[in-house]
Amino acid sequence: MTGPRYTPLVQRLPATVPFVGPETQERARGRAFRARLGANESLFGPSPRAVAAMTLAASEVWMYGDPEIHDLRAAIAARHRVAQANVTVGEGIDGLLGSLVRLLVAEGDPVVTSEGAYPTFAFHVEGFGGRLHKVPYRGDHEDPEALVAAAREVGAKLVYLANPDNPMGSHHPAAVIRAMIDALPEGTLLALDEAYVELAPEGTAPQIDPEDPRVIRFRTFSKGYGMAGLRVGYAIGAASLVAAFDKVRNHFGVGRIAQAGALAALLDEAWLEQVRVEVALSRDELSRIARTCGLRPLPSATNFVTIDCGRDGAHAREVLKALIARDIFVRMPFVAPHDRCIRVSCGRAEEMAAFEAALPEALAAVRA
Repeated sequence: MTGPRYTPLVQRLPATVPFVGPETQERARGRAFRARLGANESLFGPSPRAVAAMTLAASEVWMYGDPEIHDLRAAIAARHRVAQANVTVGEGIDGLLGSLVRLLVAEGDPVVTSEGAYPTFAFHVEGFGGRLHKVPYRGDHEDPEALVAAAREVGAKLVYLANPDNPMGSHHPAAVIRAMIDALPEGTLLALDEAYVELAPEGTAPQIDPEDPRVIRFRTFSKGYGMAGLRVGYAIGAASLVAAFDKVRNHFGVGRIAQAGALAALLDEAWLEQVRVEVALSRDELSRIARTCGLRPLPSATNFVTIDCGRDGAHAREVLKALIARDIFVRMPFVAPHDRCIRVSCGRAEEMAAFEAALPEALAAVRA
């Protein structure tokens, strides 16, 4: 009796996941974290209107969600002043990136990204057999010029850029992104990940013609809207590209409750504005805590602050371990020289207080 006959590609792939979740760590540790500050979730939560809409939709969950996701797509299109044909919705940006890679990347096709950038994109590319070409950051920022140069050199079908950036929290103004799009080689598509853009300074998001065939932009309900557990994201692109998603997407992947919650969240602009204020205050507080402990917080356009621990990756890993031992869940960049840092999500007063108490203890333990 034989088992499943895996493809040669799958047989070559390592058994890996992009992230180890805090729940996995809690099971290994045998206890819960006091402060969950490592996953870039919004600890300020979702709009009460979204919660009410999801509660109501729960009684209707015996029905499949609308496979065309019509109402949510219409509301997104109205918000961005584009046609509904320019909008596709999926299971978070992660799910949409997987569909995009499936559409464009055959085995051996060249794709360009940054070394140390969001690992789920690389996970999808490798899963479909694409050849990843990576360029280093320029300081603590992704390097659009280097990405374009690499795309031109290898004939990349796809280039990935997050603006604002994870894991460093940095961002480029709209003019830089516009110049990058204009410099792309013929036939290269920019996957512009704007997961954090609702929390970024004014002037970060460029004006882009939705029918521009050179770029597709991604947004999410996981960050500013506080619904990471719901898994809803959307993409805006040329109608022909959006239509191609219908060939490969899971048409029932965004369920009835998720559609209702995302629609209500999108319409509650006052809640999003309140979250923006809370995030800005929390970024200031995290920066103050870091400086008080002699560390350097990096400027952030996101809902987290990346903190330079002042030495190398080995030292930062010890700081991270010491924080986890004190029940504070944080993460860190995984590529040098950015792994000199830890990355701490914004949170409420109680999480900030827990972090403020644990950080000097952790640093003292590492020094000892």
